[in-house]
Amino acid sequence: MEKWLLLIKNELVIEFSKLFALLFVAIIGFYVSKKIILPLIHKFFKRTKTIWDDLLTQHKVLGRIMLLIPAMIIQYGLPLVPEFYNFLSKTIHLYVYVVIIVIISSVIDAFVAIYNTRPMAYKWPLKGWGQLLKMFVTILGGIFIIALILDKSPWGLVSSIGAMTAILMLIFKDTLLSFVAGIQIASYNLIRVGDWIEMPAFGVDGDVVDISLHTVRVQNFDKTILSVPTHKFLDVSFKNWRGMYEAGGRRIKRSILIDQSSVTFMDQTMLDNLKNVDYLKDYLGKKQKEIVEDHQTHLHSSDSPLNGRRLTNLGTFRAYIREYLKHHPHVRQDLTLIVRHLQPDASKGIPLEIYCFADDTRWDTYEGIQADIFDHVLAAMPFFGLRTYQRNALVDNR
Repeated sequence: MEKWLLLIKNELVIEFSKLFALLFVAIIGFYVSKKIILPLIHKFFKRTKTIWDDLLTQHKVLGRIMLLIPAMIIQYGLPLVPEFYNFLSKTIHLYVYVVIIVIISSVIDAFVAIYNTRPMAYKWPLKGWGQLLKMFVTILGGIFIIALILDKSPWGLVSSIGAMTAILMLIFKDTLLSFVAGIQIASYNLIRVGDWIEMPAFGVDGDVVDISLHTVRVQNFDKTILSVPTHKFLDVSFKNWRGMYEAGGRRIKRSILIDQSSVTFMDQTMLDNLKNVDYLKDYLGKKQKEIVEDHQTHLHSSDSPLNGRRLTNLGTFRAYIREYLKHHPHVRQDLTLIVRHLQPDASKGIPLEIYCFADDTRWDTYEGIQADIFDHVLAAMPFFGLRTYQRNALVDNR
């Protein structure tokens, strides 16, 4: 009896010794691959001029592939430890499934990063698709792992999931909505990374910095970061300023309030003062000729300025602004250019609106162009006998 116990004990010691030796060899193999082979590969990649190998390194694709080496060594040495064959075989398979899921996820991330270096990525981002594919791989891998643990066919588990479709749709409702939204955003080219968008419902007013499966991240101009669910871009109205950048012109739409009491007919003194203004020479010459012809045709009396046609200071000023804008070096002449009256208001005067487009879309430059235009317009008003409307706080307007 003692001999049998001693023999069994010796056999267990031998089996455990083989097991520890196998595990030790697997650890050594992993250490050599991780600390020696992998750094050499990374060093070689750094010397190449291509970008894709650097992105593979950045997303640790090769490092995670090295995780398979211990599993390969143990799988190869399983016949040496028959006592632990079933346990080790199942454990190694579980380990390999997990590692493969991690490797595929890294490969997907690396592929998306490589794709983002292409010009087309600006128009057709793939990050959301990559996240969806990673989710699918993780779910499928989880099914295989559960099937291995339960000793059942993974395809049987997949077929049984069909009965849980309603539950899964409830659980992944936001994911499905975001996936559909992502398809429509990409198909209709609604937003891109770098677009300036406004979405007042969520306090968004800034540049898109990231588009993923579930969220769109926007950096507002005050440097705060907002995350908006992707599917909200199909439910909530938003403004995309991309068209402005593509057109290369930024709209100026601003009014000057004219004091209504300063609007009058132009007399000869005012005409004499303005006839030497370069931007008005053609206009005044043409208008005066039309007035003379009208008076000769209809025999208007000159006893009152209300008889026949007359030039007004506001109309002449409007013509001057238009000619000034036509000759301005930073106003786009191929886009809409209008100088117009808006509805007068007893408490605000006559709004004289300038509607045109600056040729530079950069915020600071655009503001400088707009300010220069209105500085000149305000300074020119007294030459036409016009005043800006400015409510006197000392006057009781009740």
